[in-house]
Amino acid sequence: MHPHTSDTAALAGVRVLDLTSVVFGPYASQILGDYGADVIKIESPEGDSTRQTGPSQEPGLGAIFLGVNRNKRSLALDLKQPAARDALLALVDGADVLMHSMRPGKMARLGLDPATLCARHPRLVYAGLYGFGEGGAYAGRPAYDDIIQGLSGIADIMRRQGGTPRYMPTIAADKTCGLMAAHAILAALFQRERTGQGQHLEVPMFEAMSSYVLLEHYYGRHLAEQDAEPGYARVLAPWRRPYQTSDGHLCMMPYTDTHWRRFFMHCGHPELADDPRFTGIAARTRHIDALYELVGGLVARHDTAHWLAVCQQLEIPAAPVNRLEDLEQDPHLASVGFFPEVQSDTGRHYRLVRNPVRLQRSVVAPGMPPRLGQHTRDVLRQAGLSDTRIDDLLASGAARDDSQAGKPAP
Repeated sequence: MHPHTSDTAALAGVRVLDLTSVVFGPYASQILGDYGADVIKIESPEGDSTRQTGPSQEPGLGAIFLGVNRNKRSLALDLKQPAARDALLALVDGADVLMHSMRPGKMARLGLDPATLCARHPRLVYAGLYGFGEGGAYAGRPAYDDIIQGLSGIADIMRRQGGTPRYMPTIAADKTCGLMAAHAILAALFQRERTGQGQHLEVPMFEAMSSYVLLEHYYGRHLAEQDAEPGYARVLAPWRRPYQTSDGHLCMMPYTDTHWRRFFMHCGHPELADDPRFTGIAARTRHIDALYELVGGLVARHDTAHWLAVCQQLEIPAAPVNRLEDLEQDPHLASVGFFPEVQSDTGRHYRLVRNPVRLQRSVVAPGMPPRLGQHTRDVLRQAGLSDTRIDDLLASGAARDDSQAGKPAP
């Protein structure tokens, strides 16, 4: 069990073997760890590539790795070696979930395919996190966030709004699909509690992200008899962006008919409150470009503080634009303890972003992301391997142990 996990946490006693890397899978397993699961991050002796991504205070603890690997233990195994695979199988026997992001063919060559492992351990939830679903035209192809953003329509909706195909400046596909993977694994665990049976599940990035994009942008395509166009006009409008004020920018969202009437009346334009282009959500959607452009001109006449006060008075949702640098000082995030500090076993201090979800009866303190191989000996002992066998694994390079690396010399 991870030292930051209590016996009363929601997923206490659930053991997850996480063979994923980069962001998609590690984000999903971090969520499970935040709910109290014992997540064992299984890495090659070289480690996850994100250990080297971004600034660091200690070797192998790069900034991106820190963001997506809290509340886990690290086991380093070279699965190309039979002895390491045998050690992993010993772990599988006591696991609840095995998740991986390798191509299915590679897992089959390693003897770690779902048919083999689910036959060995029928209660196992086996989660394959892939770029593309098995049986499809793209099955087995490699996939990264940029590729999936392009294929799933993200780059196109950026073009529709701004004129140029672009990726969102966040790894939206990896993170969105990670969320979907976490809830799929939780659903399978819940079903197992009722049936006693595990199962194989797959979370393909292309299908998952296409579903995410098309939730609103399938739009007219839902109307099979009309052959209407895709794309939700309101969110694609070029003017849909923070409004420029006289001294900065404002996020303002009049939404209901009442909101819009109050706004126009306050601005001294009662005729716009009765303009048929703007008197209902359907009409506003059809004329959204004109509406946003018109509002932009009105908002630009006053400063941000003015509009925040007005919107509070009129009960119209509004907020300032936070820069990334502002988030740590945001009054709300600060008051809910969103950026906890933790200390590594070397004494270095780190600032994390906590789990945004709070459960009344499941409290898991944010734990320091692990160094590569930090828990190799402990995890293998818990799987029933003898010290002699563990020493042999380490001596052959089939496993790596860095449990002493962060401790001061005696």
